[in-house]
Order: sequence, then C-alpha cells, then structure tokens
Amino acid sequence: MLIGVDFSSAPTRRKPIVVAQGQLRGAVLQLQRFERFETLAAFGAWLQATPAWTGGFDLPFGLPRELVQQLAWPPGWRACITHYAALDRPTIRSTFAGFCAGRPVGSKFAHRVCDGPAGASPSMKWVNPPVAYMLHAGLPLLLAAGAHCPAHEPTPAQAPRVALEAYPGLLAREVIGHRSYKSDTPAKQTPERLIARKDLVEALEQGRTRLGLRLKLGHAQHAALVDDASGDALDAVLCLLQAAWASTRPHWGLPAGIDTLEGWILSA
Repeated sequence: MLIGVDFSSAPTRRKPIVVAQGQLRGAVLQLQRFERFETLAAFGAWLQATPAWTGGFDLPFGLPRELVQQLAWPPGWRACITHYAALDRPTIRSTFAGFCAGRPVGSKFAHRVCDGPAGASPSMKWVNPPVAYMLHAGLPLLLAAGAHCPAHEPTPAQAPRVALEAYPGLLAREVIGHRSYKSDTPAKQTPERLIARKDLVEALEQGRTRLGLRLKLGHAQHAALVDDASGDALDAVLCLLQAAWASTRPHWGLPAGIDTLEGWILSA
C-alpha cells in the first residue's frame, strides 16, 4: 500500500489527519480511498494495525544539525529524536526561542540542507506553520509503528513499513508556481484558489510533473479534490505521488551523502 499523509499535530473533527491511499501500476497511480483521523492516538493505532505501507508524510523527520550541536543534544538521529520527544511543547518553544534570540535578524532559524531546494519551512519553527510540533507529535507515532526511515538509518531488505518525508508544496509549486490553492479561512477560499486547484489536479492527472507519474481519479474523486477548499485531501494526494515516485527509485530517490541527522525531503 502507498499512502500520503497530510498531518496535523493537533487534529480535530474540523481539521483531521488525512491519509490518501493508492496503488501504482507502471506509471499510473490509482487513488483508492481516504482515511481521516481526529486524534493522534487513532492515527497511531491505524499505522500499527496496517501491516505494510510505504508513505510520504508531510512533517519533518529531523532537526538542523546546527541547532542540535549548539544545544548539545545527542548527535545520532534516533537518540536525538528520543530526547526531543521527551520534551513538552512549552520547553521546545522556550528552547528554540532562546536559540533564535541570540542570532541576527534574517538568520533567526537554523535550516537543514534540504530546506532550501524544497522551499520548506525550517523544521525548528514552532509557529506559522508549527512544523516543530508536527515532528514532535508525528515521528514518535511512526517509530512506534516500527517504520523504517531510509533517510536516517539503513533500511533492511524486508521493511514492511517505510516512512519518507514529503512536502506537498514542492510538487504544487512545480505545477502552478506560487499561486495559492488552499486556505482554512472561509473568507480566503476564493475563486482564484479554486481555479488553482483545478489546474493542479488536471496537471497531476495528465502527468505533467517531473515525477513521471499520472494520477488516475474517478469523477467523484476529481470533484472532491477540486472542491476541498482547505486543500487537505489534495495535499495528501501530493504526498502520495511523492511516495509512489520514491517507491520506483533506487534508495527511495534519496541523494547520496545526505546528513542522516537532518534527513531529506522527497524529490528535492
């Protein structure tokens, strides 16, 4: 099973974690169904109960090496994540704010090497978007499910659950540039964003991305993706496409020599 996950560090009924499931045949990715989870516990239980999957997850898997070194946290990825997961959110916020306070304007945050080519927010950012909390909430669920993370550790030959860091904005920008296609605020769910979603979905169906895959949708699925003004389902599908691409590539499409503490974003 291939999955793409639009993740939330504080899911609710209004803003659940959305999982897109699909199957790849040649260069055609068939979207099969969506699952939605209103709690972290329910999502974690589903990951553990589903026996085999390769997934693209829209959350960071690692912290910047510069940050980890300055804070004198464990330098190994798994030890670092264990340390990080044991902290509460107020401690994370105050620790990262203290790090930023001593840095010049314009360089407050430390970045991973992959952030630049992916156009991603720094994984230590705790607001707008709170990706630091997404890492804190999400990665322990993946590890508890026994997932292997190839960007951080050697992956055994038989790995039933494989987790890869995805970023829907990277693939969306390739197709529609910097046009906005989603908003959680009703007043900002404009006709222009609707047109952007139509253009994006049509491009994915026609295979007009460098991933070389074509998304296959039913009429109802097409309409649902276009009509979802929040973009959550569409983001899950973008992550699904990145996971499908990785499943066809040697070493999951990860470049050689990446920093295993920081990790990498698929297709960056």
